[in-house]
Amino acid sequence: MSATAVHNLWTTAGGVTTAAPGEKFEAPVIEYTQLMPVLIVIGVAVLGVLVEAFVPRRARHYTQVFLTVVALAAAFAAVVGLAAGGYATTKAHIAAMGAIAIDGPTLFLQGTILLTSLVAVFTFAERRLDPAAHGNRVDSFAAQAASVPGSDSEKAAVKAGFTTTEVFPLVLFSVAGMLVFPAANDLLTLFVALEVFSLPLYLLCAVARRKRLMSQEAAVKYFLLGAFSSAFLLFGIALLYGYAGSVSYARIAQVIDGSVTRVDPALADTMGNDALLLIGGAMILTGLLFKVGAVPFHMWTPDVYQGAPTPVTGFMAAATKVAAFGALLRLLYVVLPGLAWDWRPVMWGVAIVTMLGGAVVAITQTDIKRLLAYSSIAHAGFILAGVIATTPDGISSVLFYLGAYSFVTVGAFAVVTLVRDAGGEATHLSKWAGLGRRSPLVAAVFAVFLLAFAGIPLTSGFSGKFAVFKAAADGGASGLVVVGVISSAIAAFFYIRVIVLMFFSEPKADGPTVAVPSPLTMTTIAVGVAVTLVLGLAPQYFLDLASQAGVFVR
Repeated sequence: MSATAVHNLWTTAGGVTTAAPGEKFEAPVIEYTQLMPVLIVIGVAVLGVLVEAFVPRRARHYTQVFLTVVALAAAFAAVVGLAAGGYATTKAHIAAMGAIAIDGPTLFLQGTILLTSLVAVFTFAERRLDPAAHGNRVDSFAAQAASVPGSDSEKAAVKAGFTTTEVFPLVLFSVAGMLVFPAANDLLTLFVALEVFSLPLYLLCAVARRKRLMSQEAAVKYFLLGAFSSAFLLFGIALLYGYAGSVSYARIAQVIDGSVTRVDPALADTMGNDALLLIGGAMILTGLLFKVGAVPFHMWTPDVYQGAPTPVTGFMAAATKVAAFGALLRLLYVVLPGLAWDWRPVMWGVAIVTMLGGAVVAITQTDIKRLLAYSSIAHAGFILAGVIATTPDGISSVLFYLGAYSFVTVGAFAVVTLVRDAGGEATHLSKWAGLGRRSPLVAAVFAVFLLAFAGIPLTSGFSGKFAVFKAAADGGASGLVVVGVISSAIAAFFYIRVIVLMFFSEPKADGPTVAVPSPLTMTTIAVGVAVTLVLGLAPQYFLDLASQAGVFVR
């Protein structure tokens, strides 16, 4: 039976009139080469699941680490190949039947996500920090995620030397979702990508080897609040569909600016209803602002950052922000530019409370991971200042800031994994007193990262903040720049306080030790320091790269 006949049977059965004789069913056109970065990552993630099923337990860890590193490196090479082929500039277009935009911002953000993830994966693979258990090296993840904390089955799993190597395919699935998220060109693709990268993160947060109950609590909080924000996003998508009669970004933008010629009679009543547009747009923004950790949608951030295994926290803090801000930029600049008068005042308010809220609350923190969490909230506010600029410079400054910030974050959390006492990582600030005398190199490296977070000149943080604030000022948001500078000054206080604590306090006799890591974590920290200094001392090439990549295809 021919394909047309089968198609006709289906359409007749469904009560739909069949195609005219001779009319062919058009197959979808998918540009596989342009989707290669995503396809590589998803393909190897599926392969990783098969490795869990068929490879002997002893060989799984090395197999998974090798596959993950190769996948991320190959996907990055594919992104570079696409950019070299002109897909960031002259050949930028909409691929996969209108679902994915291949353009400058897409390729820049995908490259940043892949490089950050590659560096973060080295901390996942680290097995030298904890003392060996029963003669087996252990990593940061539970021996058997399904066993109850403290139970006999968990003890047996530790004794047998089990490890949760499933974290590597989970990371790849999450990265695949993050690659699609800023590239999505319709609202359904956006939602599917959001779920694909969020669900593995909920699981990864729950599998810490130490403090397992805290880790599981963090995962439950993240899951519940994440599901809540996904519901907002989905409801917003439904309302925007009712408003425009389409989930395509281009179509919605056309309906907003009134350039639509053909209206579906079934949708004529609701199409162009501004209430649907404003409420739907606000709900979608709520879902995205949750992911970037902006106030007042930030409540999950400190608890999840503190409870999740530190390698996961570093990966999540860097890569998720890049993906979410990419999606937010595309939504505001491609779909809702005609609504700028409506969304700019709201985003002004969000940016101001995010900058001030993150900086002020961080001062009261006594745990280093919570302090970095509130610091990341303040940084979300700084990046929003660039988003609000609504100029080409605004886009390129945000891209540059995301690239700079992500490496500093991964590096800082990699250092946190090294400072340990008998209970595992020593994250309480009092334990870090005198670290500069006990381990000058580790303290100096962490000081570099803290200075970059504070935006001190000659670090990537200063270049990024300068670019974002300049774009905001040029875009008429000088008030935001003033608030940003004040917030930076407040934030500098608690970063400098940690540096003073490390270098000018007496080390305690029972203080923590600094574990000697394998070359994997050393690489992560070295790359973080190198990027921080290069982007601080010679940022111009990368600023030019970001400005070339800062044009959305419409």
